[in-house]
Amino acid sequence: MDKKRLVVCITGATGELYGYRLLLATSKISEIETYVVLTKDAESLLKYELGKTRADIEKLADHFYDEKDFFAPISSGSFRVDATIIAPCSMKTLAAISTGYADNLVARAASVALKDHWPLILLPRETPLSTIHLESMLKVAQAGGIIMPPLPPLYHRKETINELADLTIGRILNMLDIETDLHKEWKPEGY
Repeated sequence: MDKKRLVVCITGATGELYGYRLLLATSKISEIETYVVLTKDAESLLKYELGKTRADIEKLADHFYDEKDFFAPISSGSFRVDATIIAPCSMKTLAAISTGYADNLVARAASVALKDHWPLILLPRETPLSTIHLESMLKVAQAGGIIMPPLPPLYHRKETINELADLTIGRILNMLDIETDLHKEWKPEGY
């Protein structure tokens, strides 16, 4: 593989900004090929939160799949990917992944990542968290997934929501050894 293959799934939880900003960032990196799934619930929230449509997401994706397309290459472990990122990750999706209930392509792609020990990064969106949510996160983490609530660092003193979201996106890409200008090391001034 010449390019890094990233599966990017956007599910129906508030925080559609994270999936969108991730695709904006990766679309500018020629060494990355994206395989994108947008759920129906995400499509509605994307319109409500960002004024964006399915077509806007499709333009940023190298490959785009319907959430019910189990013939997509990302539904099989024989199709090697470098990471699967679910941003945002709804509690419904988290529950499906934690129980192995792969009723759509998002949960199936996550299941493949876990069984084949590929990086799986979830940005769960809910607050406060119930015991059920925490137990689901623990199960996914114990299976090898990375639980990364989108909590941007405030010490960088960013002023816009896009700048804050991009710090999280930069951190995700940094974890996957993908260099961008979105992630900066913290260097305290005056200390």
